[in-house]
Amino acid sequence: MVAFFTEDGGSYLATEMAVSAWSPSQLAGTAVCGLLARELETHSPGAGFVPARFSADLFRPVLNEPIRLHSQVVRAGLRVRVVDASIVQRDEVRVRASVMYLAASQQPPGQVWQSDRELPVPSERLGPEGAPPLFKSGNFDWTHDFASGVNSERKCAWHSVPALVEGYEPTPFERVAFVSDSTNLVCHWGTAGVGFINSDVSFTLSRLPDGHEVGVQALDQVSSAGVAVASTTLYDRSGPLGTCTITALSNAERQVDMAAFAASRSFPQATAR
Repeated sequence: MVAFFTEDGGSYLATEMAVSAWSPSQLAGTAVCGLLARELETHSPGAGFVPARFSADLFRPVLNEPIRLHSQVVRAGLRVRVVDASIVQRDEVRVRASVMYLAASQQPPGQVWQSDRELPVPSERLGPEGAPPLFKSGNFDWTHDFASGVNSERKCAWHSVPALVEGYEPTPFERVAFVSDSTNLVCHWGTAGVGFINSDVSFTLSRLPDGHEVGVQALDQVSSAGVAVASTTLYDRSGPLGTCTITALSNAERQVDMAAFAASRSFPQATAR
């Protein structure tokens, strides 16, 4: 089975698929966010709650070494549950994350303004076992070709995430957490590759995805003096799920050529961390 991690006595070991485009000694943010979501979800209050906000601070690289996760429930209320998690390596906290679960209930009456959205969906359906992502730039067609993103057009990516941990099917929350980190890719992939590395990921959801496919569409990007803020819309074949926002630092001296990176891997992944 294709997977990003294997489990060994309470520790997680990364496979080649989880390795970062920036350095072979570090792990990709997509895989790290998915693993944090897996740990946070062990404290889920159940199907009557929505993981409405996930936030991860990626302030140190997660190393390509055995990983142990730590987590705790911060608050367990009737309508709100908050959970924290972290990854510790070499006696240092490498990343930390939190999730806020909100109780699902009846919609309030009345009408409110909502943004008009055009969320492109590929006609090709990706299998539930995972597949290389599809990309769309501007008005061009969907393609699996990583070289297609070398332009300054608005971008979308469409994912079917393979197993995060060997032997386990990803949950809907894990899928969204994994895909959320590709906000850096769709918002910062330009004519010279990807030159920003994100320091955090925060997404908000009104619902979990239906099925195994999740899309991400560039919403906005603002940058100055090597600091960037970018946001995306998360969606599935039924419509929008929520939004994701990242902040990022310039990494111009190690600009990533995603086509070359994908060609070096047996299974391409939509990530630039």
